[in-house]
Amino acid sequence: MNREEIFEKVQEVLEEALGADEEDITPQASLTGDLEAESIDFLDIVFRLEKAFSSPDRPFKISQGELFPENLMENPSWVDDGKFTDEGMAMLHERMPHVDFKDFDDDRDVNNVAELITVNSIVDFVDRKLQAN
Repeated sequence: MNREEIFEKVQEVLEEALGADEEDITPQASLTGDLEAESIDFLDIVFRLEKAFSSPDRPFKISQGELFPENLMENPSWVDDGKFTDEGMAMLHERMPHVDFKDFDDDRDVNNVAELITVNSIVDFVDRKLQAN
């Protein structure tokens, strides 16, 4: 499956899960900022991605916290005064290799991390996962 095919399936998933318009689901669109996804929508998105990319001979499973990491702010060595520390940034890079953090390295505000999850980062996630299987 090529990236364009993955993008089209991800676009369909987001249309269904979020009620978003196809033309708004661009690679650069942020799930929370542009498409107005809320944390409750993330579970539905994961379920729909698993369904969309599974086949009878090849299930597509996403472990809890794999696509949308959880409990990021609970470790005090990761967050200090509302900002991710160097250790926290290293953890983000490790747990979320599908997300582009280059513009976040200067900000590091925990309240802004959800804005980094874009349609393209989901496509990257699915692409990496499909290639690994």
